[in-house]
Amino acid sequence: MPFKVRRFLLFVFLGLFSGHNSLTIIAKEQVGLQLKTIVIDPGHGGKDAGCVSRDGKTLEKDVVLDVALQLGKLIKDKYPDIKVIYTRSTDKFIALDQRAAIANRNNADLFISIHVNSVKNNNAAKGTETWVMGMHKSESNFEVCKQENSVIVLEEDYGSNYQGFDPKNPESYIIFSLLQNAHLEQSLYLADKIQTQFSKGPIKKDRGIKQGGLLVLWKCTMPAVLTEIGFMSNSEDLKSLRSATQRQKMANGIFQAVQQYKQSFETVVELPSPAQRPYRIQIFASSKKIAPGDPSFKGLTPCEGIASGSIYKYMYGKYTSEEEARKDLPYVRRYFPEAYITKVK
Repeated sequence: MPFKVRRFLLFVFLGLFSGHNSLTIIAKEQVGLQLKTIVIDPGHGGKDAGCVSRDGKTLEKDVVLDVALQLGKLIKDKYPDIKVIYTRSTDKFIALDQRAAIANRNNADLFISIHVNSVKNNNAAKGTETWVMGMHKSESNFEVCKQENSVIVLEEDYGSNYQGFDPKNPESYIIFSLLQNAHLEQSLYLADKIQTQFSKGPIKKDRGIKQGGLLVLWKCTMPAVLTEIGFMSNSEDLKSLRSATQRQKMANGIFQAVQQYKQSFETVVELPSPAQRPYRIQIFASSKKIAPGDPSFKGLTPCEGIASGSIYKYMYGKYTSEEEARKDLPYVRRYFPEAYITKVK
């Protein structure tokens, strides 16, 4: 489980982010959630420079390391009880699977990977974006994933470490369609908060939240995001990336997002009884009984099937009112356009 739960009480999350709205948190009885360990992952390092500015003076590995160290300091200063672990704190090469292994080994509650974007021969692309684990839906998303995953060719015996994965072969990414991310909601929530903070500057162009088959997130067993803090290939973004003052602001933006994430998930709340939460969002119906976690749910959780004659109606969420359910409906319709609100008796 991604959090340590006081008094060993069960908790469930019955709301996902919608735009920049707050995540709905519903718990059984009273629950206190504690964010105890955060792993910060500065991308690249050592023999892997990452993106390089056109004049060769600025390297991604140096920029993200500075932002990562500042982020860790902000967290430690504000929350001395939180353990902050870096996948690297110096100019050192770390394999992608080892970055996730560091987080898993330390039972991390959160994994934040920091990177810089770049596009060849294109000064127009600019801004920030934050990624969560999932299937890329467009060619542009695939190109970013291919670029971030290409570092594995610098690793020894990467074919064995990643089960024959080839970062340049689209067919290799089929493995990600089988991966069910149990922490998608929390990851999306943090990504949403990071992008909200980034939109305040210094790089204000918000490219949004994206999903893709990123190897560094693949094996993480906790909520995890990869954030791209600007474009090395864009002259305006590059000025901010080169500025120590602006990098401090970027680190502070991520910190503010982590703080909001912490405050939201550590809130003590009451769970209404099932009879008080009769509203659901129906996503589809089927003659087959489908097990939880099946790819048919497209990573959406929690979903349940309710038998109606020979048909199973599959529902998302439990709400006290139609108005409450309506807040989540736009998000659910991103995955299931025909979804609608219904009342279960």
